[in-house]
Amino acid sequence: MNDDVLAIETRGISKTYGAGHTEVVALCDASVAIPRGRTVALLGPSGAGKSTFLMAVGLINPPTTGQIAIGGVPVLDGPVALVNLRRFRRKHIGYVFQKSNLIPFLSARENVQVALELNGAPARQARRRAMELLDELGVAPRAENTPAMLSGGEQQRVAIARALANRPSVILADEPTAALDSHRGRQVMELFRDVAHRHGAAAIVVTHDHRTLEVFDAIYQMEDGTITGGLALPTDAYSSP
Repeated sequence: MNDDVLAIETRGISKTYGAGHTEVVALCDASVAIPRGRTVALLGPSGAGKSTFLMAVGLINPPTTGQIAIGGVPVLDGPVALVNLRRFRRKHIGYVFQKSNLIPFLSARENVQVALELNGAPARQARRRAMELLDELGVAPRAENTPAMLSGGEQQRVAIARALANRPSVILADEPTAALDSHRGRQVMELFRDVAHRHGAAAIVVTHDHRTLEVFDAIYQMEDGTITGGLALPTDAYSSP
């Protein structure tokens, strides 16, 4: 792993919906540069553009203009894809949502294992990797339990294991502790920090919980589609292919 390669670079990304009198600017010239191993909090009021930014960085809803690179690979130039987005997303980006979104009829292990198998991993290798991650996150004893048999904190740990399954460059989390009490919420935030540091990934966590901000390496503030704070992006940071 080249630690000098940024996990995430966005340069001047904007997202506009509609046109004329109905035009809505959801993102405006949003530029960030996040190194590997860093955990970043993204703050801001509802409607500020946080989820739109995550969807752009997550290659789900491309920006109208601007450039995005993941792990040093240019992937989007405005709405134009420079790679196969679905394949790249599965391999390089992990997601954790407000709710764990685990498959209810699969065990904790199977929920992690299926993410690997969908990416082409053989069943035996996927099972071993799933158990390694569940063990690392402290839920291996619950591996054969379905989500209904797990606490909220345990479910989120399984969701984090699933997000890490394919060794992503980037982990994106949208209000992952909203359904947890303050103690469990802090534990989950600390987990993001620890796994980002250990796995050399960058994590962007949208949160309204100001009690856990000291856990993060950097804090971005978002308002009216614009990002401030955090780590500044040099003007020559983005390199074209």
